[in-house]
Amino acid sequence: MLNVTENKIPLNKVHSRRFGAFGYITNPRSAEKLTYWLLGMLIFSLLFMFVPWTQNIRAKGRTTTLTPDDRPQELHSRIDGRIEKWYVREGDTVRTGDTIVFISEIKDQYWDPKLLDRTKEQLIAKESMREAYQQKIFNLEKQIQAERKNMELKLKQAENKVRMVKQKIAIDSAEVEAAKVALKIAEEQYKRAEKMYSEKGVISLKDLEDRRNKKQETSAKLVSAENKLANSQQELINAIIELNAIEAEYFSKISKIEADIKSAYSELFKTDEDISKLNNQYANYSIRSRYWYVTAPKDGQIVKIFKAGFGEIVKVGETIATITSLNPKMAVELYINPVDVPLMRINKRVRIIFDGWPTIVFSGWPGVSYGTFGGRVAAIDSDISPNGKYRILVKPDPDEHPWPKEIRVGAGAQGIALLNDVPVWYEIWRRINGFPPDFYQPEDKPAKKEK
Repeated sequence: MLNVTENKIPLNKVHSRRFGAFGYITNPRSAEKLTYWLLGMLIFSLLFMFVPWTQNIRAKGRTTTLTPDDRPQELHSRIDGRIEKWYVREGDTVRTGDTIVFISEIKDQYWDPKLLDRTKEQLIAKESMREAYQQKIFNLEKQIQAERKNMELKLKQAENKVRMVKQKIAIDSAEVEAAKVALKIAEEQYKRAEKMYSEKGVISLKDLEDRRNKKQETSAKLVSAENKLANSQQELINAIIELNAIEAEYFSKISKIEADIKSAYSELFKTDEDISKLNNQYANYSIRSRYWYVTAPKDGQIVKIFKAGFGEIVKVGETIATITSLNPKMAVELYINPVDVPLMRINKRVRIIFDGWPTIVFSGWPGVSYGTFGGRVAAIDSDISPNGKYRILVKPDPDEHPWPKEIRVGAGAQGIALLNDVPVWYEIWRRINGFPPDFYQPEDKPAKKEK
């Protein structure tokens, strides 16, 4: 070993662990190798700092459906009843309209097996009553028309009588005036005759007596004419009274008929109200009978039944079973922090990680990740959720591989929203200083119109 002899011992024959002195001997090339290693790692770290890094936002959530129709739906009882028969069991596939369960009535007002028929009979009776009231009103209106015509004729007759009496009074008045004139002439003639007889004796006593008789006759005619005029005036009064009595009589008759018409209309309206109630009741009974059978609202699978066995009582609105869609349009709802909401936009790309699905994720290099699936933001809630975060809805990206069919609604999921590409050193510097990710305008935004 000291090169003093030509006989050398091979190093591989020396057991260095048996001699402690070998532990204090160092290889002078070890420091040189360490320097090379440190220098290489430094150069690699410097180069790594300039490697592109994709900024991202990570969020947790769960799978759901894109439309409300595809989400799990509870089937409720729409009446109070008793379960009589199940037509399905958990796990069965049903089509729209398939019967799931039959429920019987428990309220005594619906026990009558001929309830619809009896209600229909009541409805027909009320409609017949309505027709009778309509016919009564029609007859009363015809009667009013007849009474009005009779009143019109009677009034004309009475008016004619009044008119004739007035004409008679006019004639009698003229006769009275003529009698007065004749009496006056007769009185003058008698006075002259009396004077002529008493003074000169021109006329004889017989002529004087003739003129006295003529005076008496003329006076009697005046009295007769006045009596006749008085009778005519009394007849006029009677005719006017009769005319007014005719109007009063027929107005009383017509008013009574009109009251009967109003009463008939009142009964008719009440009958219409009863018919409307019976129609509503009949429709309710008819529709209620359909609720005895709970049917599937859509194609799906029965996943859970809440009422087991027969004879159990269910209340209105109580959940009976749950149905899920067969081929739902899947989506993922993610919850992001409020500080990251401004970075989200509709149709933004998101990488999805499903729980239970084998995945290798490099968050800064989505291109080399394995087991993630593409998605696009479909909706962003404008109201914060109870957990203090904002919900976004992510739908499958049509340009990438479809999501696995094995994923079920409600399974856990994580999302990685991809942002801007920056160097690694910038991302480290940003995270150390607590700065938010870079906000950038997407390339596919619509161009501004030139003014």
